[in-house]
Amino acid sequence: MTEKEKALELFMEGFNCSQSVFTAFAYRFGIDEDTAKRISAGLGGGVGRQREVCGAVSGAVMVLGSVKAAVKGDDSEGKKANYELVREFCDLFKERHGGTIICREMLKIQAEAKESATPDERTAEYYALRPCARAVFDAAEILEEMIKKHGQ
Repeated sequence: MTEKEKALELFMEGFNCSQSVFTAFAYRFGIDEDTAKRISAGLGGGVGRQREVCGAVSGAVMVLGSVKAAVKGDDSEGKKANYELVREFCDLFKERHGGTIICREMLKIQAEAKESATPDERTAEYYALRPCARAVFDAAEILEEMIKKHGQ
């Protein structure tokens, strides 16, 4: 199973966008699935259901931190390398999602955030109306391509 297929499977099992993307790639970096799901849990719903940055994007950004990043505070080259990867990812994701990485814009919700932290029930209508499954699949597909291109 490819990572994009695994990410989509996790989302369809009920995990949030961030958990689905990050967990699908976690094995590459020695992180077990339960730990990956815990680390990425709060980033779903656009960060705690605030409808900010899409959870699929947040999960992908965490994966990219495992590909290239600074591990010392004064490593400006490592920071730059990571930021370049993140920007590349975001540009590719935006091309597929109407020029945005913002959850509420993708969902076409006008208010900044819903009042409730309670997630919506996963029904056939939920899946039919939302771009979330596509965002999860696309984020994982872009990551697969970027990892092949940049290593890891």
